[in-house]
Amino acid sequence: MKWVARAWSTKWPIRRLADLTLATLVVAALGVLAALGARIGWHAMENRTIAALAEGRDVPVLETAAPRLLLARAHFLMVRDRLDEAQPFVDRLARADQTELAVAALYDLANARLARALSHLEQTQIDPAIPLVRLAKAGYRAALVRDPGFWDAKYNLDIAMRLIRDFPQIEQEEQDDAQETPKRLWTDLPGLPRGLP
Repeated sequence: MKWVARAWSTKWPIRRLADLTLATLVVAALGVLAALGARIGWHAMENRTIAALAEGRDVPVLETAAPRLLLARAHFLMVRDRLDEAQPFVDRLARADQTELAVAALYDLANARLARALSHLEQTQIDPAIPLVRLAKAGYRAALVRDPGFWDAKYNLDIAMRLIRDFPQIEQEEQDDAQETPKRLWTDLPGLPRGLP
């Protein structure tokens, strides 16, 4: 009888350990399921926000939001010609680690600025068009730094370069300031490019 009691007493700690292990696994599985459920809910909320922006509803997005939300908000603002409001979102994307979204944001903003500059040029408003073209060129260059093989950005940069030429600035010495400034032989804006080069 003593032997049977001993056998029963040695099984009790093993059974207790198995129950404890099973309970730990169940709690861990429930934790993983809760985390996955929260993540799915978060993605669903992000998708609803992106869909609302795509439909044209003005949904606010924080600058600390996920990169895809930042891109959706920036695109919403760019389409509505609110480029100054879109700039912080593009800047945030440019600092993010996701290269594709940063390139897309920089390219979209540069396109919006170039389109606005072209509309100014069509109305022969040269002065407001010049800084927009320069900002567009800077945006295309920033996109090309991140993705050198992005052909569309190369093409649009070439068009912007034809609109306003980048001539090197000659540094003048202090003696030259006293002299009369020479007339500009070249204009910044040669004209609208038509057709192929």
